[in-house]
Amino acid sequence: MTIVPTALPGVLIIEPKVFRDPRGFFFESFNARAFAAATGSDAAFVQDNHSRSPRGVLRGLHYQIEQPQGKLVRVARGRVLDVAVDVRRSSPNFGRSVAVELSEDNQRQMWVPPGFAHGFYVLSEFADFLYKTTDYYAPQFERSVRWDDPVIGIDWQIETAPLLSGKDQAAPLLADAELFA
Repeated sequence: MTIVPTALPGVLIIEPKVFRDPRGFFFESFNARAFAAATGSDAAFVQDNHSRSPRGVLRGLHYQIEQPQGKLVRVARGRVLDVAVDVRRSSPNFGRSVAVELSEDNQRQMWVPPGFAHGFYVLSEFADFLYKTTDYYAPQFERSVRWDDPVIGIDWQIETAPLLSGKDQAAPLLADAELFA
């Protein structure tokens, strides 16, 4: 695998080695030893999740204030714009974001460590989005930040109003959110 740093230290793009031939392709989507060696993280994944969303759905920006989750994310079908935002007040990168296209074609993955909010916007007809987490989902600790917070200033590549959950519609601005120290 190839590791590509992003503008946010700790958030990494992982490009697996893909073997292609006339029958299709094969790649190893996760290997604990290779992941630890390449990222320096000793993350242990405890949960795998799969969501399917149609074009125009925006999910996020989510994080857990307790039991924070690191996420290793990828797209099995379709294309998304995947976003991580540093929500650690003590970080020199607080409030900064990084956005990367993940797709079935580029087979890239993004490692989003604990302490970052995460979200994605579906660019294709639909997208199957897969992610491994380092801690279990704990709805009582889940928090959100508004996807369109002007202080964060994410360019979501949106042409029409996104489809949002009620929770995401009601998410606070970064300045009003419960965040990490």
